Amino acid sequence: MTRLKYPRTPHLPWSPGATADDTFLVDLRDFEGREVVVTEKLDGENTTLYRDGLHARSLDPRPHPSRHWVKALQGRVGHSIPQGWRVCGENVYARHSLAYEQLESYFYLFSVWDEGNTALSWDETVRWAGVLGVPTPRVLYRGVWDEARVRALRVDEAVMEGYVVRVAEAFAYAAFARCVAKWVRAGHVTTDEHWMHRAVTPNGLRRTP
Repeated sequence: MTRLKYPRTPHLPWSPGATADDTFLVDLRDFEGREVVVTEKLDGENTTLYRDGLHARSLDPRPHPSRHWVKALQGRVGHSIPQGWRVCGENVYARHSLAYEQLESYFYLFSVWDEGNTALSWDETVRWAGVLGVPTPRVLYRGVWDEARVRALRVDEAVMEGYVVRVAEAFAYAAFARCVAKWVRAGHVTTDEHWMHRAVTPNGLRRTP
């Protein structure tokens, strides 16, 4: 099956964490008048699951201890993913630069792509998260695009990497750079760039009664 790399997400114009080789979504007109969903951006490794396998954003095939848990997840739920579809999310098993102690899971699903390479709507994405038994990132705002309101979102940079904005409706792969954008805290690259070369420290899961 063809493997597709998750697209690069452009930064919002006011994102302080962009580096020299990052891109910005300067023209926000594609958001105007549309319903958007703003979710917490988690500090982990972008990972794509298929019916018959998985890969990180880089398509890097080399094994790494931080990927063992999500590989086992794919083994459990892969049969539920339709042929030709893929589900994308954040593998947060290993601690990068932020320490999580109350995670619902080590994998948070944020987009589902069908056989036509269309990202499903947010509501359908949430439904698929339920089918697969995994959470979605925390929703910080949902409603008609309001730049002032999104700019005013409170981000505790000690515990949050940032946030991601996406249109609530479905969209084509070719439209990704106009339908999704992110805000990332300053300095996240310098604190996170060598995590794969360190011993793996698992993040903490929320205890259930």
